[in-house]
Amino acid sequence: MRANVPTALLAACAGIALYSIMDAVMKGLSLGIGAYAALFWRLVAGAAIMTPLFAFNRPRMPERRVLKIHAIRSVVIAVMAIAFFWGIVRVPLAEAIALTFIAPLIALVLAAIFLKEQIGARSILGSLLGLAGVGIILAGQLGAPHRPDSALGMVAVLTSAVFYAVNLVIARHQAQRAKPIEIAFFQNWIILAIFCVPAPWLLVLPAPGQWWLVLLAASLAIVSLLLLSWAYARAEAQVLLTVEYTAFVWAAIMGWLFFHEPL
Repeated sequence: MRANVPTALLAACAGIALYSIMDAVMKGLSLGIGAYAALFWRLVAGAAIMTPLFAFNRPRMPERRVLKIHAIRSVVIAVMAIAFFWGIVRVPLAEAIALTFIAPLIALVLAAIFLKEQIGARSILGSLLGLAGVGIILAGQLGAPHRPDSALGMVAVLTSAVFYAVNLVIARHQAQRAKPIEIAFFQNWIILAIFCVPAPWLLVLPAPGQWWLVLLAASLAIVSLLLLSWAYARAEAQVLLTVEYTAFVWAAIMGWLFFHEPL
């Protein structure tokens, strides 16, 4: 298993990079049609992509305990996602990602409690150093002009970070019991079912020129989820958590390129 750790780290880095690019696509969509509608249509596209892939693998229905894990993680991700994408409409992308970096530290504690992982000093030091580095950058960003509702955006992102930490720990537990394609299939469908509840009141259609962004966001989210699920099946959560800090680099680049957010 140890021989797989470097490969798992590379897969996790690639997954975080793709997810960060997806965040930028979703921010653009959320600015246009709102966070809820952007997420809803991304999930529709994701379910449409994953259903034939899942069927092609001739799957068996998961055991009840595995279905329960799929459902619990999906609920956590639903709350995490709507809070995050609502927040990044109001906060610069790099700053929002920096705020989420409380998640790896929370996840280290949760991994020790629930996964019974022995958390090494290097994992703790790596997380603290990453958090400190991002904190220095964030301190500079806080002096920049913000929207009037940016404080609410920051609260939403911090709330999302707490749920993200729980999600990271469940991801390790889930990846040891289900294959990546199964995880992606059930996650898209269960979250979509949750999001269908307020659809009659909140749902709007994307403009004709936005559908390709919906498909791009769904594709990036799926490939990222597959890579991260594969990685978490092969390395402990404490090993992979520090990879989360690489998201700041991608978020800063995406925010600068597409939203003219100064570095």
